[in-house]
Amino acid sequence: MLEQQFNIITRDYNQTSAEHVLALSDVDATHQRSEMLQSLTSRTHITNCNTPEPWPNAACKAWIPTPDYFHRPLYTPEQRLVRDKTKWTLVQAILAPLQFLVFLVSLGLVARYFATGQGYEIATASIVAKTLILYVIMITGSIWEKVVFGEWLFVDSFFWEDVFSMLVLGLQTLYLFSLIFGWWTPDQQMLIAIAAYGTYLINAAQFIWKLRVARLEGGKKGEPAGSSA
Repeated sequence: MLEQQFNIITRDYNQTSAEHVLALSDVDATHQRSEMLQSLTSRTHITNCNTPEPWPNAACKAWIPTPDYFHRPLYTPEQRLVRDKTKWTLVQAILAPLQFLVFLVSLGLVARYFATGQGYEIATASIVAKTLILYVIMITGSIWEKVVFGEWLFVDSFFWEDVFSMLVLGLQTLYLFSLIFGWWTPDQQMLIAIAAYGTYLINAAQFIWKLRVARLEGGKKGEPAGSSA
């Protein structure tokens, strides 16, 4: 079972490497095979690879990756440079705390409504404001990912953050539709907003963690600790 999982991980890498090796002359292939093994063994523990056949072969697939093999930096050096130069990084750095501030105010107003039955209108307005800010930050965030990573959403470095962001977006959009079309009772509509806010808290924690990781990686490279994720 373990070997099958690792074979899936390395399938594309192995196929590409094998095709490249087979295209070389015997002397070059031997040298290239040696370099590949040295590179891979620096990240993994490999067994049964001392064979004359072009590498990789079936005997070389029984390997156990070291922890470093699975660690990927959030940014390549080139992506980090783009991130630090683009204006969209500053836009996100402004919108993220603004959204959190609006969230805190709105959460207090919603809690007040449930506790006292008063302030429905202002609580509703605060949820709408939070939703609109979320739309803006999702649009600008997707532009930021396109500029830095070359993809609009769901890049490897922020895949699960984007998944939860879309879940928050779906819940808050559902709230707006229920408000506009009169679906369910006011209390039920508020419960949808609370579900969205709970998911948003998880999403915010994800991004805060990634910000910390980015700063630690930046510190290792001699960059200022205040670099934004």
